[in-house]
Formats: sequence, C-alpha cells, structure tokens
Amino acid sequence: MRALILGCGRVGTMLALRLAGEKWDVTVVDGNPDAFVALGDRFSGRRISGRIMDEETLRTAGLDGADLVAILTSDDIVNLMVAQLARNKFQTGRVLVRVRDANKAGAYQELGLRTICPSRMELEAILKDIGLGPRAA
Repeated sequence: MRALILGCGRVGTMLALRLAGEKWDVTVVDGNPDAFVALGDRFSGRRISGRIMDEETLRTAGLDGADLVAILTSDDIVNLMVAQLARNKFQTGRVLVRVRDANKAGAYQELGLRTICPSRMELEAILKDIGLGPRAA
C-alpha cells in the first residue's frame, strides 16, 4: 500500500511513522525541510520538500499512484484545493482532509470529501466525558 502524507506536523509525523511501521510505502511532503527532523533516522519512507499545492511536487511524490492521500496542513483552503486536485485530476481513491474550522467541515463533506475535524472531535470527546451526548437534529 502506498500513502502520501501532505504536511509533516505532529499528526502527519505520527501517521507516517505508524504506516511505515505497518510496511506501507510512505512519502511525506512538507514545504519546510526542517519539519522532517521529527521523523527520525529510522523512517524508511521518502521525504520531499516542496510546495504542497504544486502539481509537479505532487507528481514527484507519487500522488497519481497513491492508495491513500492524507492532507494534514494547518491551512484549510490549501487542504481543500489539494484534495479536489487529488480526487478530480489524479483520481486518487482515498483522500482524507484535515479541516480545522468546524463550519467548513460540512461544506467539504458536501463536496464529497472525507474530512477529519479536530475541533469537532475534541468537542465530542469533552461532551462525552461530561455526560452529554450529541444533540438531536
């Protein structure tokens, strides 16, 4: 299985290390080459420093043959643009998109994108911990 992870922050790093440990072929792309330090010396995957929105960078990283693309930058707009590019132009099968703004997450889902919204997940965890479930619609 081939994974392309866009964004080498905390979550991108943890995902890359976990998938590499599961014998996935992992490529991580980040605009800041210093971000790769967190992967450590034992990371078996590829590291590519480049603009995440650049099609040539994405081609070099293997977007067109990836089984999974996880777009985990801190910029919701960049994430949306790259997700649409991955899905529509490169026909990538599984595209996961981090959306920090809970209000945008619904709109992204309406576009058919699989979203992960940390702020919504945190709220749900807090509400569950204090004994409040989700509100009925």
